[in-house]
Amino acid sequence: MKIEQIYTGCLAEAAYYIESNGEAAIVDPLREVQPYLKKARLAGATIKYIFETHFHADFVSGHIDLAQQSGATIIYGPTAQTNFPSHIARDGEIFTVGELTIKVLHTPGHTPESATFLLNDKEGKPYCIFTGDTLFIGDVGRPDLVQKGDLTMEDMAGSLYDSLHTKILVLPDDVLVYPAHGAGSACGKNMSKETFDTLGHQKEVNYALKAGSREEFIIQVTDGILPPPQYFAKNAAINKNGYESFAEVKEKGLVPLDPEAFELAANQTGALVLDTRDPQVFAQGFIPSSINIGLSGQFAPWVGALVTDLEQPLLLVVEEGKAEEAITRLARVGYDQTIGYLEGGIAAWTAANKETDTVSSISASDFEDIFAANPAIQVLDVRKPGEYDAGHLDMSIPRPLDYINDWTNEIHPGDTYYIHCAGGYRSMVAASILKARGADQVIDIAGGYAAIKSTGLPRTDNSCASKTLKD
Repeated sequence: MKIEQIYTGCLAEAAYYIESNGEAAIVDPLREVQPYLKKARLAGATIKYIFETHFHADFVSGHIDLAQQSGATIIYGPTAQTNFPSHIARDGEIFTVGELTIKVLHTPGHTPESATFLLNDKEGKPYCIFTGDTLFIGDVGRPDLVQKGDLTMEDMAGSLYDSLHTKILVLPDDVLVYPAHGAGSACGKNMSKETFDTLGHQKEVNYALKAGSREEFIIQVTDGILPPPQYFAKNAAINKNGYESFAEVKEKGLVPLDPEAFELAANQTGALVLDTRDPQVFAQGFIPSSINIGLSGQFAPWVGALVTDLEQPLLLVVEEGKAEEAITRLARVGYDQTIGYLEGGIAAWTAANKETDTVSSISASDFEDIFAANPAIQVLDVRKPGEYDAGHLDMSIPRPLDYINDWTNEIHPGDTYYIHCAGGYRSMVAASILKARGADQVIDIAGGYAAIKSTGLPRTDNSCASKTLKD
């Protein structure tokens, strides 16, 4: 028996490879399927099944491409409806993979079709559960993504409680819990950095599993849920209805363009220029109106949160050799319209005497001096609300990057804004977007709040105070 967790940190996503006696199964595969095919080929195994725990909202699954290339059957839980060939399993239905059995446990709550897959070893002993977004390490799935008809978020939370208590918590304590996500995913609010655990330990430490009643559980899991990123519903629809093959997406996007061709393509198509370089490198010179979302961070989720149109043509500025990685990570969240990248990068652009722009970036100590001279400056804190509440500059205005499309209309193009996040990644994203939208006087505070804390600037800890932008 072989069970391998394939964890992708930039998405905080876990897929699984299961193998026994020459047969294999994949749970919740990513969009690019060659790694799974390669694992099976090297082991001399045939991929028999592709188990999907639900219609994922935060990434596009590789289920369709993998089924077409391997001949495997796609398995969903009860009530799922797809527009491609799949097997909709009954609650309790059992599948064999070599000497192993995998039992379908219908566990609605995160979504109506959510299923947990219980793997029994060759002796028939429960060994592990693949819980998808039903049960995480330290948390449970958010119940607000699928609300149909008269069903409310509270109704879905109640269903989740029932699923956990009738299907999962009755299993032996030594059963391993293998979820679909870890810390950093927007699919939960309190996920651990650990990516698997025993069920018994989760009963002891997971706040949601310790709720004293169904009513208490509903209150706890629905409290403090932020609105989901805008791309979630779109990705769920893609996973249900189908998509263009990843090979075609990569071929269409992996097109090197010299500066003239790049500029022409941008003008003719209205493409968004997405610059994926390091934030501080970007700040020193970039194509005007381009947006910086660094490949070194949670690139794909931030594109998904901020670029509202999946059909938006994209042109990439990347570091040498990074074009394919960028295209792959975009496709993972349904952004399939990359039409090329700048060959030779920004160096080729400047060598062709093309116009560039910059973002001013100052140190925390320099910012301290500026504030001392002018305490009336406007400071935007683009971290998440919970980060702001835990500690912030007294003069700062909370404006989370996640919702920049909602608050940019408050920005006055002629004003000067100092922007910071936790470490410098998100603040440069925000600065680039604001500059592209006409706010020219945006200044990044390098190192973010981590650097600011080493200064003597006035700060408040554990505060929920809010401020508004000056008129």
